[in-house]
Amino acid sequence: MNKLRPLVLSVSSAFATAALIAIPHAASAQTALTIYSSAQPGSINAQTYKSGGEGAVVPGYALVREERLFTLKAGRNLLRVSDVPGLIDPTTVAFTSLTDPKGTRVIEQNFEFDLTSQAKLLSRYLEREVTVDQGREKGVDTITGTLLSAAAGGLTLRQTDGSVRILAHYSQVRLPGLPGGLISKPTLVWDIDAATAADHKARFTYQTGGMTWWTDYNLTYSEPKPGACKVDVAAWVTIVNQSGASFADAKLKLIAGDVQRAQPRGYAVPETAAKLSRDAVRAEGFVEKAFFEYHLYTLGRPTSLANNSTKQVELFPTAPGVGCEKTLVYYGQGGTYPYYYYGSPATDRNLGVQSNRKVDVYLRAKNAAANGLGVPLPAGKIRVSKLDTADGSLEFIGEDLIDHTAREETVQIKLGSAFDVVGERRQVDFRIDTNAHWIEEDIEVKVRNQKPDETVTVLVKENLYRWSNWTVLRKTHEYTKDDSRTIVFPVKVPPKGEATVKYTVRYTW
Repeated sequence: MNKLRPLVLSVSSAFATAALIAIPHAASAQTALTIYSSAQPGSINAQTYKSGGEGAVVPGYALVREERLFTLKAGRNLLRVSDVPGLIDPTTVAFTSLTDPKGTRVIEQNFEFDLTSQAKLLSRYLEREVTVDQGREKGVDTITGTLLSAAAGGLTLRQTDGSVRILAHYSQVRLPGLPGGLISKPTLVWDIDAATAADHKARFTYQTGGMTWWTDYNLTYSEPKPGACKVDVAAWVTIVNQSGASFADAKLKLIAGDVQRAQPRGYAVPETAAKLSRDAVRAEGFVEKAFFEYHLYTLGRPTSLANNSTKQVELFPTAPGVGCEKTLVYYGQGGTYPYYYYGSPATDRNLGVQSNRKVDVYLRAKNAAANGLGVPLPAGKIRVSKLDTADGSLEFIGEDLIDHTAREETVQIKLGSAFDVVGERRQVDFRIDTNAHWIEEDIEVKVRNQKPDETVTVLVKENLYRWSNWTVLRKTHEYTKDDSRTIVFPVKVPPKGEATVKYTVRYTW
């Protein structure tokens, strides 16, 4: 009678994979990846994934397509592929024979993910005999008994004389063999019925979690002449793979747009992804094209994505000298006013009169070919730096987030608040007649420029929030109407000077 070969288990044990019934020709494998991201722009901290990111949720997924050769016999075959991610969605798995698609069909398919581990092995041997080695200063003690429990605090054994021993420390456990049902790697298994015995070229596809990507833009700001600005635009894609599998020499694609995925009722999450290209893009870089209502970007060379890794790839060559506009905006209400229109006007004179002193700095650029850009811009974080001519170093001056931005649209980012330009807003007078159904409010806004030799233009933004029907009765400056309750006064402020905007608004209902 053949004896079972003992299995030795130590704390750092590694286990051999099960043999494949039908072995794929690994050398012939061809892999393609399309990665989607559900991350909001700027919401991912790259440091989270720098050291593997164990326990971190990866907001994205990938569609994987692999082509391999399988040697199939006529009739039923069992195919096993073990080098696959552990985060596969089993409902998305599909297998097709490209050699004989009509004569080859899938009877069953399974995704096995009950992986071998020390804890699982020991749990399979509860109430069974095991042998434990316990190291001593001089030699090793060997204890044999029935395993009653295996917990973090150690092992509990019942010996043949009925006594119970608790082993808090041990060097290894010897088991009679590897119990059935456990595998060392996640494995896809197909039961295939083939009409033709041959080497079949087959394609299998699946979706897997644990993969995402995002875009980072690096802009270098310059002012070639007073009143004009230019930016050099560079873009990089960061790809994270924590799917549980590595992909060698894969064809890489990214999808740009908000791709809907079905979610459990009451919880909907749009999937976001993006990419981009330029007419002058190098052959080995990303190439962009419209795809359905999204944008598809294909890397022109194979790339490898190791498991638990982060990779950066240039999205498009640096676009030099893109025209831009620096804008100063003073929003005296500072977002403190309430949005009304709940059925009655805002008659409290103290509502929304708080004053914000900061003047914000914005950068605007037209995403057009005539302006030096003209490419679909995926959502991402934009960092802006400026060259210090004194020592030639780049200094960081601000960052912001952008959503997906199509060609011919304008990108606007907030860099921060101006140091030498400040504002002040106050309510000069407030009158109300509830019987006649009107409110009149006098507002004064002052903007001061402490720069010694530069005139600045500040956009004074005012929200008319007390009611939907309003009329500006008097004003010191012309204004533009941004929307139904927002007006903007462009104001020039001389060096070491001050400008004052006054207006009277009447609300009626």
